Amino acid sequence: MARQFHKENRNRLRPTLGSSLFLMFLVALSFAYFAKALSGSYMKSTITQLERRFDIPSYLTGVIDGSFEIGNLLVIAFVSYFGAKLHRPKIIAMGCVLMAVGTFIIALPHFLIGRYKFETSIRSSVNSTNNLSPCPARLLSPSSQASGCEGESNLSMWIYVFLGNVLRGIGETPVQPLGISYIDDFAREENAAFYIGCVQTIAVIGPVFGYLLGSLCAKIYVDIGFVNMESITISPGDARWVGAWWLGYLIAGVITLLSAIPFWFLPRSLPIPSDRGPAQCTPERTSFIKDPPLLEHKYQADEPAGFLEMAKDFIPTLKTLLGNPVYFIYLCVTIIQLNSLIGMVTYKPKYIEQHYGQSASKANFLMGTINIPAVALGIFTGGLLMKRLKLSIMGAAKFAFGTSLIGYFLSLFFFVMSCENIKVAGITVGGVSYEERSVFSACNSDCVCSGRDWDPVCGENGITYVSPCLAGCQTSTGLGKNTVFSNCSCVVAAGMSSGNLTASVGHCPHRDNCDRVFPYFLALSVITSFIISLGGTPGYMVLIRCIKPQLKSLALGFHTLSTRTLAGIPAPIYFGAVIDTTCLKWGQKRCGGRGACRIYNTTAYRIAYLGLTMGLRTVSFLLCILGFVLLKQHLRREECSAHQVANGGAELEALRKEEVLASNSDQSLQTSTTDYNNTERETRL
Repeated sequence: MARQFHKENRNRLRPTLGSSLFLMFLVALSFAYFAKALSGSYMKSTITQLERRFDIPSYLTGVIDGSFEIGNLLVIAFVSYFGAKLHRPKIIAMGCVLMAVGTFIIALPHFLIGRYKFETSIRSSVNSTNNLSPCPARLLSPSSQASGCEGESNLSMWIYVFLGNVLRGIGETPVQPLGISYIDDFAREENAAFYIGCVQTIAVIGPVFGYLLGSLCAKIYVDIGFVNMESITISPGDARWVGAWWLGYLIAGVITLLSAIPFWFLPRSLPIPSDRGPAQCTPERTSFIKDPPLLEHKYQADEPAGFLEMAKDFIPTLKTLLGNPVYFIYLCVTIIQLNSLIGMVTYKPKYIEQHYGQSASKANFLMGTINIPAVALGIFTGGLLMKRLKLSIMGAAKFAFGTSLIGYFLSLFFFVMSCENIKVAGITVGGVSYEERSVFSACNSDCVCSGRDWDPVCGENGITYVSPCLAGCQTSTGLGKNTVFSNCSCVVAAGMSSGNLTASVGHCPHRDNCDRVFPYFLALSVITSFIISLGGTPGYMVLIRCIKPQLKSLALGFHTLSTRTLAGIPAPIYFGAVIDTTCLKWGQKRCGGRGACRIYNTTAYRIAYLGLTMGLRTVSFLLCILGFVLLKQHLRREECSAHQVANGGAELEALRKEEVLASNSDQSLQTSTTDYNNTERETRL
């Protein structure tokens, strides 16, 4: 009796304990999503900072950004497949630790290289506030230019950032496929979409803090505390400014390390809800899930199996997964759409900087406070609408397609929100020129200037000059940002044939028309982001519901593998390469060679950036039409099969009843015969 009493109490407590552990897992997974999203968005917020710090073009920063996906590519298929059969929470915990280590490695180059030295033509005389003439009679000798390169390392420091991001990608691998499948396995059927929507919403809140952190660090000078800030001649709006990019990675690494702690204390599995017995299956699943009898036993996650047996089943399981036409078309559509999305998001802060003349700090701040919250609200609202409307698979697919199509048409208005090029003498004034010699003219012929320097000054006439020397300035006074150049022969006032005006440090303020257009750009960006993200959760549930439940982890993992291999890796690279073609003026490395771009052709940048984004989305919509046709055919075919199975089941049940009746009749007849024989035997006796 006592043993039975304890057993009954244990059975009563099990659902409560299971609910508490499930809630703990949900919170822990949400925090892990937040941490990885924060560090990922912070990486994108430092794109321009990394370009300037390491003097690399945009396509190389695209390689660095894509290295995260390379880390995923190395292990995600195996983690998704084998991880589903092992202790999923502990594997997620180990992944979070690896992410933290990788994030710390990204910040390592700051502590290995020397102080940041930006290119400048201002040379101060010793112990004097009066600067030497910006109009030299001769160029610096090659030996003096190369003297600062003696202590330079032959290894490019951006390699450390690349390797750290690869390790961060490896660590992030188990979080999504194992976390989502864990929720879908142990949540109630009707609540799974809502829980996944909540987790994804928290994941979108992470970039809010990531971009805000990027905005804060971009305001702080990279070598703060080690240099005299009064001697710095550049400001955060300058194309040579580098913020304290390394500081944010240290903060993100600590947060990621903390996210690993709860997963070490969670069990391998939880009690299955009462409404999700093994025999139960939703109508959506029954229309899609048809397990081959010979393979059905191999996919059970809870069934113990050896490593070799699991490895042998991997290829047949993958063939079964890719044999689903709906899953395959969904995969192709998301790959193309993510190419567009990743390329657009990666370089959007840079687009705001270059096209609308905003600083890196302000661009990141706007991304974090305006754009990302709209995406978070859209994803949460989409999951809520799917729960309230009880959308079927076809309904969810139509909803996701409709929201994406509306956002597509609204995005076309970005093409008309244009800005003029900043007025730079010899580059954009009098026509756009990509030639280095175009900056030389008769007014600066008396000065021996370098056409490769980028040390802009703003003349009194409102035109920016590449350097004080190319502006023809003879003298300079002041220190740091307060330096003023005088007797500038190229700074000509309107209506005058010759000039002798002054110039100040930095480029001239951007155009008035940009200040008027920029608020409309932000408003339209928020609206389109919200509408497109509405279909995020319904579209994700189409992926989950169109496959067998035993293949859930593998399907999610292979989906992530494919999208990151074919979208996450190449998109930032070729987007960056296309953007590089619009550069008008490249910077100069301290030890020679081409550095980061200083100024872009605004019109060409807009057409290339937006045109590539919209072109990819157009192709994805064409595939969506094919996907809807296949989905309808598949649904009809499976409904017929389900109907036949139901009729066959009824016939089988009738045959079973007949067999039972016949068996009972035979047993009764046998009993009667036995009784008759016994009676006859007794009579004879």
